[in-house]
Amino acid sequence: MNAPKQSERKIIHVDMDCFFVAVEEKLDPSLKGKPVVVAGASSKRGVVSAANYEARKFGIHSAMATAKAEKLCDHLVIAPSHFADYKKESHEIREIFKRYTEKIEPLSLDEAFLDVTANTSHSGSATLLAQEIRQTIWSERGLRASAGIASNKFLAKVASDWKKPNGQFTVTPEKAFEFASALPVRKIFGVGAVTEKKMHSMGLYHCKDIQKLSLVEIENSFGSWGQRLYGLSRGKDDREVKVSRKRKSFSVERTFERDIENIKEFEIEFKKVFTTFIGRIEKSDVDVQEIKGISFKLKYFDFTQKTKDHKTASALPKIEEMLSKATEFWLSDPRSVRLIGFGVRFKDLNSKQLEMEV
Repeated sequence: MNAPKQSERKIIHVDMDCFFVAVEEKLDPSLKGKPVVVAGASSKRGVVSAANYEARKFGIHSAMATAKAEKLCDHLVIAPSHFADYKKESHEIREIFKRYTEKIEPLSLDEAFLDVTANTSHSGSATLLAQEIRQTIWSERGLRASAGIASNKFLAKVASDWKKPNGQFTVTPEKAFEFASALPVRKIFGVGAVTEKKMHSMGLYHCKDIQKLSLVEIENSFGSWGQRLYGLSRGKDDREVKVSRKRKSFSVERTFERDIENIKEFEIEFKKVFTTFIGRIEKSDVDVQEIKGISFKLKYFDFTQKTKDHKTASALPKIEEMLSKATEFWLSDPRSVRLIGFGVRFKDLNSKQLEMEV
C-alpha cells in the first residue's frame, strides 16, 4: 500500500502545558494558583527549568537564573526537580496515545507527534480525536495539554502553540499556504537567533517574504538548507512521523551575535547554553545511564575550533563543575569566541553530530 500523500495525512502534535510545574502541582495541590518554577536553589547559582503561567506574568522564563527570578517575584515558589515523576507521567501519557495510533514520535517528555491518518473514529476527524485525547489525559492524569492538527509536522507543531494553554488549533490542507505565509520566520524549524538576524537583514520577516524568492535565490543565501526552507515557508513538510528514533548523539550550540572577549561574558553565556543543554536532555527520552561523556566545543572568531571531553559516571555534571573546567579550557587559549557548544557521547555508539541552534 502506498503511503498517503502529504495533504492526506492527519498529524496531531500534543504539547503538555507547563509540564514540569503541572506535575509538581499534582504532587502538591497547594501550589495551584501560585507563581511556581522548577529550579535549582539561588544559593547554588541555580537556574529555572520550567515556569508556570502565573510566574511568566512577572517575566520569568526557563534558563533564567533563579536569583533573578526571585527578584522579579518576591513571592515566587521554587520547587526542586523530580524527574522520576516527570518521566512516569510521560510514560502514562504515551500509553494513552497508543490507544489511538501506533505511529507516535516523542520529541521530549512533554510533547509528541501522532499520525492518526488511519484512525477512523469520529468519522475520521483528527480535530475531534485531538479533543478526546486531551480530555482523556485530563480525566485520567489530571494534566492539561494543547494540540495542533495539520497535514504535516511543521504546521501541527506551530499550531499547538496557537491556543495555549489547554486549547487546540487545526490547519486544514486548504489553509496551509495562507497559515504559513503569515508566520514570523522564527517559527520555522531550524531558525535561531543568528539565522533570524540574517533573514531580517535581507528583509525577510515572515514566510510570505521568503515566498517571493526563487529556489535558486534561497539556496544561494542559505546553502543546502535552502530547498527545505523553500518548502517550509509554503507550509510544506514531507517528513513522516518516525516511530523509532535511536538517538546517536545530542548536542546544543549557540553562535553569538558579538564575539565573547572577557571572562565575565564567557561565564554568563556559558551558563545560559549549558542550562539549555541540560534542560533538553532532562526533557528528552535520553537515558542518562547510557551517557559516557560530555563534549565541550569552542569556535573562535577565525572559525577555528577546539573541543574538550568530560567523562561522566551515570550522572549529568553540575554547572559549577563544568564552568570551572570550561573557564580553565578557554583561558589556556583566550581568543575571542563566536560559538559555545555541548554534545553527549553515548556508550557503544559512534558519535554523529546533531546541531541545535539556541
